[in-house]
Amino acid sequence: MSADAHDGCAHRPAPSGPGDGRGRRGVVDTMDDDVLSGTVALVTGASSGIGRATALALAGRGAAVALTARRAERLAELAERIEADGGTALVLPADITDEPVAAGVVERTVKELGRLDTLVNNAGLMILGPAAQSSTADWKRMVDTNLTAVMHTAHAALPHLVRAAGDSPRKVADLVNVSSLAGRQAVATSTAYSATKFGVVAFGEALRQELAPKHVRVCSVEPGLVDTELREHNTPEVREALARMFGPVERLEARDVAEAIVYVVTRPRRVALAELVVRPTEQVM
Repeated sequence: MSADAHDGCAHRPAPSGPGDGRGRRGVVDTMDDDVLSGTVALVTGASSGIGRATALALAGRGAAVALTARRAERLAELAERIEADGGTALVLPADITDEPVAAGVVERTVKELGRLDTLVNNAGLMILGPAAQSSTADWKRMVDTNLTAVMHTAHAALPHLVRAAGDSPRKVADLVNVSSLAGRQAVATSTAYSATKFGVVAFGEALRQELAPKHVRVCSVEPGLVDTELREHNTPEVREALARMFGPVERLEARDVAEAIVYVVTRPRRVALAELVVRPTEQVM
């Protein structure tokens, strides 16, 4: 997962084609395929990992999906994948740690796709290590990416989400912030990372209370160990320490978390999931 920089280009639907089980006929096979038809979702950090899987899952349920991250080429490949399965994708390469850029991503989503019903704040960065040996520049990068960018996109999206909750057939809108188990329990070497993820949960809970009367649901999704490139942000020594700490635990796949996010945003209007923890079965903490 990564927050990610600059102009974007729209991708329009292509004729349907065969998928591989994770596209239009998508990740979640227990729901109606078009439950999100007519809605628009914006996914940050969509170039890899949970963000990519979530974009595929939402598109597989009928949502038009705006994709943002820094790596434009990965977004273009993902958009082609979505379109090949009969979906609609909009590519918006951007660095959403910059507030005007983040606001521009939201506004382009609404301008080009017509509305915004779902925001998935997924962009993230995880750099671990003993505090005394850590770079404060890395700490700032995590604050900017994991917390400030979430605030930027949420702030820009709120008027559109409230409007969508009022005028859509579903009469509800969703803001999902991807946090972490590190946002529930801080551990040694996760000082700044945990601080950002605790912040995401607190921000989301306050927003939930503000927006509940307007039928905009806010949920913090908190994964445990997931097999993504996020851990590659760390030094070999930290990666080895993580391997020793968690041993042979079978990690979640990105699509497992994506399924949880789709579950959250497809509940009936009367049902709001405020916090959802997704652990590998063998993960104790």
